[in-house]
Amino acid sequence: MLRAPQVAPLQMAAAFAVVAWVACAAASFPSPIPQTLSVDEEYRSQRTAMVEAQIRRRGITDARVLEAMRAVPRHRFVPEPLQHLAYADQPLPIGQGQTISQPFIVAYMTEALEVRPAHRVLEIGTGSGYQAAVLSRLVREVYTIEIVPELARRATATLKALGCVNVRVREGDGYAGWPEQAPFARIMVTAAPEKVPQPLIDQLANGGRMVIPVGDREQWLTVIEKTPRGVVERRTIPVAFVPFTRGR
Repeated sequence: MLRAPQVAPLQMAAAFAVVAWVACAAASFPSPIPQTLSVDEEYRSQRTAMVEAQIRRRGITDARVLEAMRAVPRHRFVPEPLQHLAYADQPLPIGQGQTISQPFIVAYMTEALEVRPAHRVLEIGTGSGYQAAVLSRLVREVYTIEIVPELARRATATLKALGCVNVRVREGDGYAGWPEQAPFARIMVTAAPEKVPQPLIDQLANGGRMVIPVGDREQWLTVIEKTPRGVVERRTIPVAFVPFTRGR
């Protein structure tokens, strides 16, 4: 989840009671929905424009990622008073000091993860549930952990209302990952630790990949691969995510 406010393209962008099995973005500031259009039609139009202007034109080329971003209704994951901004080029607050990430960074991280239909993915930092919903259209199963109880419950309800069935939400500390379901082909982290948690590296399958923001004052989105030669890390772009929160 990105810190807010957030505007510039390169400033873009949380176990253990199980909550539920669930599953499942355009001008910079869209105007309120015209009364002459249905809500669904207008949001669909904004979502299509978002993908074209904010995502495809900035270099995201994976057709499956672009289609998932067109399909998932981002406005359902933001508070109702902010829904007219749902497809703007910015993160938005979702309560509890957290945000829903900028659409471009969601697409960027999803493409960088290089997911396949058969993959099982672990996400740390469910937040609103939006990233999990995007992933749910691309992989077999998503396991996602959120440390803030209210956000975990809200994300569960939103994902369930959308009729998805392949995301499992857990309330708790994501630092330890989800060991009983490991290993995971892919791991995505949407909050920034100062260094990569070793339990997450341990739970990454051989040949697996993790995308994670790393750092304190200076953060870099980092791609980690577990290869036969060991763990390989590669920095990509500077980002500004909320800090990785741990339980007591």
